[in-house]
Amino acid sequence: MKYVLISGGVVSGLGKGVTASSIGVVLKACGLRVTSIKIDPYLNIDAGTMSPFEHGEVFVLDDGGEVDLDLGNYERFLDVTLTKDNNITTGKIYQSVLEKERRGDYLGKTVQVVPHITDAIKDWVQSVAAIPVDGQEGPADVCVIELGGTVGDIESMPFIEALRQLSFSVGPDNFCLIHVSLIPVLGVVGEQKTKPTQHSVRELRALGLTPHLLACRSAEPLLQNTKDKLSQFCHVPVENILNIHDVPNIWHIPLLLRNQNAHHSILQQLNLLEKATSPALQQWTKMAETYDNITDSVKIAMVGKYVGLTDSYLSVIKALLHACVALSLRPSIDWIAASDLEDDSAKSSHTHSLLENCHLQRANCVLVPGGFGDRGVKGMMLAAKYARENNVPYLGICLGMQISVIEFARSVLGLERANSVEFDAQTPNPVVIFMPEGSRTHMGSTMRLGSRRTLLQTPDCITSKLYVK
Repeated sequence: MKYVLISGGVVSGLGKGVTASSIGVVLKACGLRVTSIKIDPYLNIDAGTMSPFEHGEVFVLDDGGEVDLDLGNYERFLDVTLTKDNNITTGKIYQSVLEKERRGDYLGKTVQVVPHITDAIKDWVQSVAAIPVDGQEGPADVCVIELGGTVGDIESMPFIEALRQLSFSVGPDNFCLIHVSLIPVLGVVGEQKTKPTQHSVRELRALGLTPHLLACRSAEPLLQNTKDKLSQFCHVPVENILNIHDVPNIWHIPLLLRNQNAHHSILQQLNLLEKATSPALQQWTKMAETYDNITDSVKIAMVGKYVGLTDSYLSVIKALLHACVALSLRPSIDWIAASDLEDDSAKSSHTHSLLENCHLQRANCVLVPGGFGDRGVKGMMLAAKYARENNVPYLGICLGMQISVIEFARSVLGLERANSVEFDAQTPNPVVIFMPEGSRTHMGSTMRLGSRRTLLQTPDCITSKLYVK
């Protein structure tokens, strides 16, 4: 197995996930099979209990795993089906080690971060890397590992040590480290500054890892003298300094890497030049350029709870983007906080007059995504009512679908107190109920999520007739 490790420096939020996915795309275009792992140094077992405001979207995998949103990028870019084990967290590692300690697996030894935690990380990485995720048999050729957080974070230290040990044990021909860093430009001076990246690389090398390539994030393309300076002070060949500058859309990133011969540098480090072919990215190029040239747009009203951070609905946005591009349209999303509709409603006695002043009136369609708790539910219901009464296409996902059921039951069926038992346990008309296997006390990995078979107990029910095949 060959490993490509993506680390980050200077600041968080540089786009390591997109960079890791794009590197995977380029390697896959060279004829290699690629799998991926995301390491999150936080103590949570998974992302299921984390606030979308703080961490962005919780991505749900086919096996029901609630994971970091970067795994969604991997699946979309690489066309693979990952498992919950492809997302490693500090919580999962410590939980597995402590369970072994309680069982007596360590035979009375003192359990320590080194070697027990680091060994658990290495074992997990190597076992998960061997699991095929592309529908073919046998392990992939390359495993792309993204290390979350920023070099220097206390919580990521055990992972860096484990990855240092892994790089040593698998040998230099099987390990490639790409460090993603920021090249800022000070407004007053207007000069591309390399010092933050120099410090970041120095810290990484002090921890025992030396980057083979640098992926430099910047607003504008790097100047040659900036590359020369980085090469000199970071001990990275000039040809291995990649520049990921701002582009019209993220589909250009693999093309940017291909144009800078990133694949050649990676394949050379991994001793794969003889096995790989030239990257075939014709379809990818067509997709990226097609989107750039689209002029017509469609207005989509997104009525949600967490619209303050658009990453909270990343998969929904990407699904809309893919659907729009297929129809030669550019999505124009109007973000509407559901609670704002409630505030407007309180000031107006008529639903129509309140909605005339909002983005809903301009929308070609309305989308209400998922969420938890009763905050903003009334606003979502107003949006569903508006869409139904004005014949505007409406898509409800998860909670959004439940909202449409409640609104229809109240407005059309005359069940005034119709509700979900999540919001009103005493409702006389429970049109949405808790699933019997779901836990109401424990959070995280307790919902029925992912791709699973549904068994209908009543053969002649309406659902059975609809899905008769």
